[in-house]
Amino acid sequence: MKKPFVFGVAVGNDHFIGREKEIERLSANFKYGVNTILISPRRIGKTSLVNHVANSVESSELHVVKMDIFSCRSEYDFYNMFAAAVLQQTSSRIEEWRQTAQEFLTRITPRLSFSPEPMQEYSVSLGITPKTHTPEQILNLPEIIAQRKGWHIVVCIDEFQQIGDFPDTLTVQKRLRTVWQHQQNVSYCLYGSKRNMLSSLFQQRSKPFYKFGSMMQLGVIPTEDWLPYLCSRFANEGKMLSEDMAAEICNRVENHSSYVQQLAFYTLLATNDAATPADIDQAYSDLLDENTSLFLEKTEHLTTYQLNFLRAIIDGVHTDFGTARVREEYNLGSPSNIPRIRAALLERELVEDLESGIHISDPVLKVWLRQRFRWA
Repeated sequence: MKKPFVFGVAVGNDHFIGREKEIERLSANFKYGVNTILISPRRIGKTSLVNHVANSVESSELHVVKMDIFSCRSEYDFYNMFAAAVLQQTSSRIEEWRQTAQEFLTRITPRLSFSPEPMQEYSVSLGITPKTHTPEQILNLPEIIAQRKGWHIVVCIDEFQQIGDFPDTLTVQKRLRTVWQHQQNVSYCLYGSKRNMLSSLFQQRSKPFYKFGSMMQLGVIPTEDWLPYLCSRFANEGKMLSEDMAAEICNRVENHSSYVQQLAFYTLLATNDAATPADIDQAYSDLLDENTSLFLEKTEHLTTYQLNFLRAIIDGVHTDFGTARVREEYNLGSPSNIPRIRAALLERELVEDLESGIHISDPVLKVWLRQRFRWA
């Protein structure tokens, strides 16, 4: 049975909506070999967008390699995953990747194991170490394969912010940038779930990846794009969702993609024939309950100053936290305390720093905090 709504994972074509301008731009970047930096809030749809574009542009001359490096904790963790993904996803058969590995990477004993992942038949382990290969040998692998096969390869790396946590990270970043910037047949799409860390990697002049590629800021999907999708999904289940009720679902979660899908699903479950405001209220209550344990974990160790800072944001304060009026009204302490509070909340990913000021990054967390602490 097909799911009426999908949340918590990347969505496929049946559930992918809108993003026409983003699709057009990212497709052009892939086709013309432009490096892309994709930055957005969490669970807005970066991975879904990349997967959608990758599926649409792949051809006999353009190949896309995708990897998620969230589990990488060191430079050579990354090199092993990088080489394995490139070898596996540029080969059509098991025998071919073995041959390619032995041709382009000497002094390895590649191991194959069949993967439990439904979309991946097997996984590759290469055992690359500093004694067997230099970083440059690994990082040049997609360029060598692309030249040999007459392809252009796009390497898409999810959770790229993990690079920033590697030991001696600046040296690692310099190595990657030095090699990648000279490749003619490979381009890169780099993205991840920690917006502030990614911004630090790519937007600070002092960092090696500054101006590495075209920056794409991914925003929320407009309500008008959601309406036909939401209403049709209810109709497929034999229930009625008016456009007004669909718009209310979007409004409740500020058009946050994953939450729109989740709230719509809970509303569908609460609806008998036609969705009502009471059904959405019940669904939203279920959404809050579903996330309570996560929100407790994220906020239980916050200091009084940090909670007061969040309350100020909820009350509409997004700038000028250091002014006497704001500090006194919300008990934020001395002016020197403000940068420490801000840094701690950014580190916990409870807030994000936008052009318009500091905002709470999760729209449902905002409501949960207001209810939890009885903030008006």
